[in-house]
Amino acid sequence: MTVQPADVLLGALGALALGAGALAVTTRQLVRAGLWLVVALGAVAGEYLVLTAEFVAWVQVLLYVGAVVVLLLFAVMLTRAPIGASAGLDRTRWPAVLVGGGAGVGLAALLVYAYRWSTVPLPASDNATGRIGAQLFRSWVLPFEVLSVLLLAALVSAVVVSRPDIGARPEARANAGPGERA
Repeated sequence: MTVQPADVLLGALGALALGAGALAVTTRQLVRAGLWLVVALGAVAGEYLVLTAEFVAWVQVLLYVGAVVVLLLFAVMLTRAPIGASAGLDRTRWPAVLVGGGAGVGLAALLVYAYRWSTVPLPASDNATGRIGAQLFRSWVLPFEVLSVLLLAALVSAVVVSRPDIGARPEARANAGPGERA
């Protein structure tokens, strides 16, 4: 059995995703955890590219890396949550390590048992990405635009909710003390 370059690249990207995922859940800094999550999700998108699933890879980049992680970082910044290490969150880690390790070993054993180190042939390319894009921007363009307006409204609403001084009445702002926010 010869080792293909794609197999080596998949292994390297998988190791990068696992390492970055482990750092994302073990770091004590919330912003650094978000950035490690970007690395882990980017490595998964790279694996999709190696598997010739370009559309899924770019959806991974746009939705998870571009939207979810940015939403996490904006939520941390807008709510003025503590972003450093928190003494109140220190707990015993052994139960989490046991459950996570057991789940990982169980999943690996299940995959080895299911595939038994067999190879799976790649399907022929039939330009599925082009068909999905044509369908999305021809038949589904109106729902796509309505969804974008809905997401914009949700973002603006989140900013208004997180900043009480934006929607406050003028008399409430005038009655607030020097150190208080209305």
